[in-house]
This record gives sequence, C-alpha cells and structure tokens, in this order.
Amino acid sequence: MNIIIAPDSFKGSISAPKLCSILKKGVLKVFPDANISEIPLADGGEGTLENMVYASGGRVMMTSVQGPLQKLVNASYGILGDNETVIIEMAQASGLPLVSEREKNPLLATSYGTGELIKHALGEGYRKFVIGLGGSATNDGGTGMLNALGVKFYDEIGQELKNTLDVLSNLSFLDDSEIDSRIQESSFTIASDVENTLCGLEGASFVFGPQKGATPEMVEQLDEALYNFSEVVFKQKNINMREIVGGGAAGGMGAALVTFLGAELKSGIEVVMDSINFEEIVQGVDLVITGEGKLDSQTLSGKVIAGVTKITNKYEIPVIALCGGLDLNHSQLSKLGVLAGFSIVPGPCTLDSALENAPDWAEDRIVQIMSIVKQFS
Repeated sequence: MNIIIAPDSFKGSISAPKLCSILKKGVLKVFPDANISEIPLADGGEGTLENMVYASGGRVMMTSVQGPLQKLVNASYGILGDNETVIIEMAQASGLPLVSEREKNPLLATSYGTGELIKHALGEGYRKFVIGLGGSATNDGGTGMLNALGVKFYDEIGQELKNTLDVLSNLSFLDDSEIDSRIQESSFTIASDVENTLCGLEGASFVFGPQKGATPEMVEQLDEALYNFSEVVFKQKNINMREIVGGGAAGGMGAALVTFLGAELKSGIEVVMDSINFEEIVQGVDLVITGEGKLDSQTLSGKVIAGVTKITNKYEIPVIALCGGLDLNHSQLSKLGVLAGFSIVPGPCTLDSALENAPDWAEDRIVQIMSIVKQFS
C-alpha cells in the first residue's frame, strides 16, 4: 500500500512530526511492506515552521534577535526544501512563549525581532517568504518589524519615536524611504486564518489583547493608538489599514505586512500545502491518514483536515482521521470528505491522563484501524 500520514499536532501532547512517526510505526505492524510518506502539517500557527521544514526536507537557520521585551533571544527561521522559500513563525522572535505571565504587557511588546528575522533572511539571499502569525505577544501594529527594516516614526515636533505605545499614540508622520530596498525584490505570503480587522470591537486589541496581558483600560488605549497609526498611514500612503480583512492578526502585523511589504493574506493550511506541493505528492496513493487534537465545528471551517480533504476529494482518495476529541457525526465527517474518524482515547479519563498517554493510544488505535483495513484489502 502507498500511504501518506499527514496530521496536525495534538497540541500540548504530540507534535505533528512525532505523531507521523508513531502512526507509521503502527501501520507497519500491520502492513510491514507499506510505502509510507510522513508529511506533518500545520495551519500557520504554532509548529508551522517545524512541520514545513520537516515535510519539505529543508533546514533551520538560527540567529539572535530582539525579543518582545527587547531582551536578546535565539530565534530560528526555516528554509524549505526548494532552497528558495523562507518560513518565518512570528512566535519565534515576538511570541507569547518568550514572555512570562507577569511580564505580559502589550503596551511595551515589540515585533522588532520578527523584522530582524526578515532582514537576516534577506541578507542570506532569500526573496520568497511565508510568514505565520500565530502566538504573538505584540499589539504594535507591526511597527517594531517595520522599524527593524528601516521605517522611522516621528512625533509632531520631529522627534523619532521608539517605544511601542509612543509610536502608535504620538505618531505624526513616518518615513519609509529607507525601508530595506531588497523588499521590492521579494514576495511575502501571510499564513493566517484570522479575519479580524485592525481596529474596533472585532479588531486586534479587543479580541486578542487580553490574552497578551491587556487590561480593559489597555485595550481601549491600544485600539485608539492603532487607529491613530492607521490614520497617519492613510494620509501618507492613501491605504486604509482598517479595511484589510485579517489585518488585525498578530496585533496588527497582518495590516503592516500587507501595507508596507505588499504581502498577500492566505488561508494558513493552503499556504502550507502549496509550499510543500501536497497535491502533487498525494496523487496515486491508496490512503491518507490525518488528524488533529479535536474534530469539531472548527475542523469544518478550514483547519488542517479540511485542507487535506479538499485535495483528496478531487482524486477520490480515502481519508481516515484520528483525534483526541470527536464532536462530529458520520454525516458531518462524510460532508468533510473523511471516510471515518476515530478518537484515540479508549474511555473516560482526565485531561492529564489523555496528554500523557496519547502517544501509546495513537499507536494502538491505528493498529486496530489498519487491522480492519487489512481484512478488506
């Protein structure tokens, strides 16, 4: 049999590459001669870099950059197997995991380090970028990133602004004439499923600010500050950042990338699958095994499994999905294009027990499933 194993991670439990390895081991117990390809997937959030590099046979570049609170951190970006495409995961340089709970402060957090990653990759000769925006600690409208790439911000008396809140609140005009010229030679694709705009009740500050440490007062302050930033940009560039669908992703980083770097916003899973040529790889296989932590209504609206079945349905390739929690019925799974879905959890248990035992349960479940498949093959 020719089989592709292409799951997302089971977050908090098993990474996608590790899950691929576990499922492959289980399949080979039943079909020892099976030809198996491991393609870990992600939807633009956490794990996108690791999975895309692994799936494409790429490599990782490490460098030191400014973290969200201006302390130096070691951050990496990926170079895909085509040796042309760079994958930057914003969380590497500007992410919440780099900030302790007591340190969270979106009034100060900066995306400067993400800009440094872009600049480093430009210096290495790369001109094709995929940027995943999940897990950011920032709400700076991407101004930190822009500053790292050469954009300068000034108040009404011509004093240059550096501090995140000062830049957004006191900005009177900006100068992007010295933005890195290599950006004009480059293409940028944003991998994100966030549709929130920059400002307002459904904007970056109100929706995502609290998880980054913003109090209700901070949320109001940040929203007003982003509005001021967008007004200055509109006056100078005639681009309304507030109208960009998805512009509120990563605290406004989406809007900045579109406005200043000419980036294109795309569905995270589609970006990932296009970058690794998933549609080409999947043709001619007998079975695809996929999965994610939970199969529910979000799965139906564009997560990893929906991305997989969008392609496999074209070629009538059967898909089996594994998960921790299964909240979809047979009709919903069929509509999604999944032959069958299975929870790996054998019975009622605590969350801690599920996280701890997930690797063993996943292997056991796929052995059971493949034993049934063998009876009819």
